[in-house]
Amino acid sequence: MSGSSLYDRLGGEAAVDLAVDRFYTKVLADSRIARFFARTDMVRQHAHQKAFLTYAFGGSAAYGGRGMRAAHAGMGLTDLHFDAVMENLAAALRDLGIAEALIAEVAATAETVRADVLGR
Repeated sequence: MSGSSLYDRLGGEAAVDLAVDRFYTKVLADSRIARFFARTDMVRQHAHQKAFLTYAFGGSAAYGGRGMRAAHAGMGLTDLHFDAVMENLAAALRDLGIAEALIAEVAATAETVRADVLGR
């Protein structure tokens, strides 16, 4: 299984769908970051995030959304906000029984876009 993608090792489409749904439940309850989604079409956001994570975790060869820098430009995001997102993602994965080693891989993948998300 070491040669399979992170996407496959997480459980594929079903796992990503569940994780994203659980993730946004946590995000919207998190006072550190919920305000960033106050005017967001959450149905569209869920679909967008599922497509992005599928790509980022190796489940798709293409992603049609905007780049991280452009998508988050002008939002005033800081490391505190990025860390809150990371905490909520890890918690959602734990809720689904994902192994800590895989959660660490997810975190490492997410860290590769921190600078772009924060406009550095």
